[in-house]
Amino acid sequence: MQIPPAKIVFPPSAKAEVLAHMEECLTTGSLTLGKYGKELEEKFAQFVGVRYAVAVNSGTSALEIPLRILGVTGKEVLVPTNTFFATPAAVLHAGGRVRFVDADPETMSINVDGLEQSITSETVGVIVVHIGGLVTPRMPEIQRFCQQHGLFLLEDAAHAHGSRFNGQMAGSFGQVAAFSFYPTKVMTSAEGGMIVMNDQHVYEEALIYRDQGKAGFLTNFHTRLGYNWRMSEPHAIIGLAQFTYLPDFIADRQRVVRIYDEGLARMELITASQIPTGCESNYYKYIAMLKPGIDRARIKQVLREQYNVRLSGEVYDTPCHRQPIFEDYAEGSFPHAEDVCARHICLPVYAGMTDDEAQYVLDSLDSALRSL
Repeated sequence: MQIPPAKIVFPPSAKAEVLAHMEECLTTGSLTLGKYGKELEEKFAQFVGVRYAVAVNSGTSALEIPLRILGVTGKEVLVPTNTFFATPAAVLHAGGRVRFVDADPETMSINVDGLEQSITSETVGVIVVHIGGLVTPRMPEIQRFCQQHGLFLLEDAAHAHGSRFNGQMAGSFGQVAAFSFYPTKVMTSAEGGMIVMNDQHVYEEALIYRDQGKAGFLTNFHTRLGYNWRMSEPHAIIGLAQFTYLPDFIADRQRVVRIYDEGLARMELITASQIPTGCESNYYKYIAMLKPGIDRARIKQVLREQYNVRLSGEVYDTPCHRQPIFEDYAEGSFPHAEDVCARHICLPVYAGMTDDEAQYVLDSLDSALRSL
């Protein structure tokens, strides 16, 4: 048996839908900013529970565009250090400065206590990242912190399509949120992203920024320093087909997670991350913590070479303050982030994974841990 770290699923009906709509696009020549992109925006906004959505070419663009609109130039944004490169990079590309914040050891989200310690007179906003698909139960505290200090709250929801806290959907807690549709995500458009918001001003500005800063699609009158951040119609078609099955994809992942939870409860050298009360994760990642002293690299090697099991990528193995590109922003200490980044692994979980495959992963992991 071979277990990949991730797997993209297109049910037969979804493939047929994609091919039919692609044929139409090729026939009509409508290949960008057309009806399928608009349909994906409308459906995704309704799904998240917000007024507006703007489809773009990547999750990275979905971060940078609102940061430009919110005015971070020359200012600081508080960003968790245990996130992907794109989160702080978007701040820098938008003209801002990054101030890293430590992780919450329980949820791997941004450390609420660290926010108070990190804020300065130059701080204008906070980015919260829903790591692995989990919306932190401390979200109300983060919202209050931003309100009290007059800061914007931007959700990096790249991992969190369909995740909830107390019934509220990820992407609806902040002033604006960014989703990614990269191929490894719970749903994909091959490449692409989505900005969601309730603020009409942010919505209208995002439409301008994504299309070279033009005031309208049919004009060459440029009012903003935008870029080519458009989502093509073929990508939107793929996204729509995937979106139809998003609830099924999440349910499939949750089924696998129940098997993993039961199996890991019987192991001594590893602990499954607990989902706090009120949180409903889409399980973009299944995160488990190795006991101190366990060699993660060796575990991954044994699983790969002896059992044909490839673990999903970490979230993340090297925190941003240790990345060479961000060395100018690596101020302070981040003990929680360094601990969780070093000790966690992510078991493979994807739609269509069978119970037998999940059990094989558990058996292989148990054997690998015992061998060490």
